[in-house]
Amino acid sequence: MALRTPVPTCLVVHDLAFEHFPEHIRWSQRKYWRWFSPRFARRADRIVTVSSFSKQDIVSRYQIEAAKIDIVPNAAHEEYRPLTWEEKQEVKANLTGGAEYFVFAGALHPRKNVYRLLKAFIRFKRRQRTQLKLVIVGRLAWKYEEIIRLKEEMPCKEDVIWTGYQDVDALSRIMGAAYALVYPSLFEGFGIPILEAMQAGVPVIVSRSSSMPEVAGDAGLLVDPMSEEDIAEKMEQLHKDERLRADLAAKALVRAAQFNWETSSQKLWESMMACLPKSKGGTGDEKEGGRQK
Repeated sequence: MALRTPVPTCLVVHDLAFEHFPEHIRWSQRKYWRWFSPRFARRADRIVTVSSFSKQDIVSRYQIEAAKIDIVPNAAHEEYRPLTWEEKQEVKANLTGGAEYFVFAGALHPRKNVYRLLKAFIRFKRRQRTQLKLVIVGRLAWKYEEIIRLKEEMPCKEDVIWTGYQDVDALSRIMGAAYALVYPSLFEGFGIPILEAMQAGVPVIVSRSSSMPEVAGDAGLLVDPMSEEDIAEKMEQLHKDERLRADLAAKALVRAAQFNWETSSQKLWESMMACLPKSKGGTGDEKEGGRQK
């Protein structure tokens, strides 16, 4: 984005994670984003962001008028859908030898909190006599050394499956066959894996921080992402209560249906059009014969 341009500008800001966790990114990146982001935000004619949380974060951090910011939520890829019983059995047979599993999906770096998830899983396995496994899907991103060390040293490491990066076809099947998603991220502007799981009818355990409760709604169990004990307890709660799990799975589908790309693309278009100078008629739209061009 150019700071000096006569062109109307609609700025998209997914989150301000670099402001909350500056230690997680390189010094050069941190310096660039902290210098330019507030200036980009003040220069933009309109700002689009993905959640109410991110909107309020931009308002409070950069002193931007709330009326200038539009919320345009993300949506999930159509490949994420409830799987049939046969499809689930096939995925589990290939992935975990037929065992049920919790799943985490996301790039491996400190903000995703995978280290505490692994520690919580150790607690869970010590308390529960179960074959449930944990599947970690995602590429090694940055500052992952602590995760790799625990991966090699943890007592139940044979019950953790590391798939690396997976494309949408593979990930949608892994997600759809999961017992539940466990997503204890420290901070998200939205948290797309939460929506992907819900759209597949999979219960979710998510952090009660930043935007994640907003996305999950009443379809998830909320945890303190800083507490290994709380994460482990919610995993146990879901494991012990099949009625709760079924209830959350049903609510997940209802909640996910509220997010779709058609609605979001329309909202984004309206935000872009609102950047244009208003015509004498006050609409800002070009029209021909009563219809938009």
